[in-house]
Amino acid sequence: MVATVLFSSLVLFLILNVPVGIAIGLASAAAALVAEALSPNYITQQLIAGTDSFPIMAIPLFILAGDLMGAGGVSRRILDVANVFFGRVTGGLAIVTVAVCMFFAAVSGSGPATVAAVGSMVIPTMLEKGYSKSFTLALVATAGSIGVIIPPSIPMVIFGVATGTSISNLFMAGIVPGFLIGFALMGWSYFYAKRSGIAGIEGSFDCRVAAKLMWEAKWALLNPIIILGGIYAGIFTPTEAAAVAAVYALVCGVFFYREISLKLLMKTVARSCSTTGTTMVILGCATAFAKILTIEQIPVQVADMMTTISDNPIIILLIINVLLLFVGCVMDTTPAILVLSPILFPVATSMGVDPIHFGIIMVVNLAIGFITPPLGINLFVAARVGNAQLGTVVRGIVPFVAIMIVLLMIISYIPPVSIGIFSLLGR
Repeated sequence: MVATVLFSSLVLFLILNVPVGIAIGLASAAAALVAEALSPNYITQQLIAGTDSFPIMAIPLFILAGDLMGAGGVSRRILDVANVFFGRVTGGLAIVTVAVCMFFAAVSGSGPATVAAVGSMVIPTMLEKGYSKSFTLALVATAGSIGVIIPPSIPMVIFGVATGTSISNLFMAGIVPGFLIGFALMGWSYFYAKRSGIAGIEGSFDCRVAAKLMWEAKWALLNPIIILGGIYAGIFTPTEAAAVAAVYALVCGVFFYREISLKLLMKTVARSCSTTGTTMVILGCATAFAKILTIEQIPVQVADMMTTISDNPIIILLIINVLLLFVGCVMDTTPAILVLSPILFPVATSMGVDPIHFGIIMVVNLAIGFITPPLGINLFVAARVGNAQLGTVVRGIVPFVAIMIVLLMIISYIPPVSIGIFSLLGR
């Protein structure tokens, strides 16, 4: 009865277009009312407990760091450096776009933030160079999804908190899959440009120009080295790294590049606070939702149901992937992880899937959700930045989704792609 009320009310609220966080909270409250084991104060307690966590502090700090990076001119300088090295290749500007998205991913941890920051700079130039609008916007939207795979990653922080998995290990395991996806997108960009007759920028490589641009971008280039190097060297935790990233971004924008004025700083902080507030409401309500799932033993029931279908890990992983791909189309990443990880994590680990490996599978699945209609948030951000209709982005997204799904299968069924890095490091 409790499970029926929980899921039916959630579906009803989502159909009524209630905001996701509020819908999850209302569904949890409805289930708590009919559950004898839960007190009326349960939802309030879980709202507080769900956000009262040291690792979760990394989320608002990474959000702020990403916003400050975009406002402070860091992403533009990285674009200049990437362009001087890759711009002369066929499809060079598209390849540069992917490279910059990968770099920005290493400081923001957010897919939509990456699309907004990079897209505003590259979309006009790509259109001038002859790239179609549908390809351009779809490329930026897809490359932006790498922001949640290459560390640091806000969804990985959420998954780690929800399942008790090491966030640092998740970060490390995301490096190879993130670069694999990035290189695949570069390959498709080269093929598209070759077929369309789009050449790279003219002129020969100039070492002096390259050195000058790298020197100007030195503070930006140091950012991911400081953040990721500090985490893996054991100097600070992911949460402390988020604080370092935010302070470093502020120092770069205000003192080194001098592009963040007091007015822009206030506007940037306000935008970060708004995003954080929305995320924290979802986190608190989803914590209550997940606790009710556990009390009602729904994860155990789902595991039993799946094992009656098959006891083959390959089949179970395929079912989980199909489910996650569908959920990614209709639900945002944060609530999807918080709602589904308590259900699917025990199922996967009981079949012998490594917890870190499953975390990467889940994050990559939901990263694809960023670019799949009807609720792919990167599609909306790319359309807004490119001043285009959503249909324009959707028309170009099909080959990118296909590429991402192929890579998802590789990551799912070849564990060394993600967790093989631990063997190389002797861990």
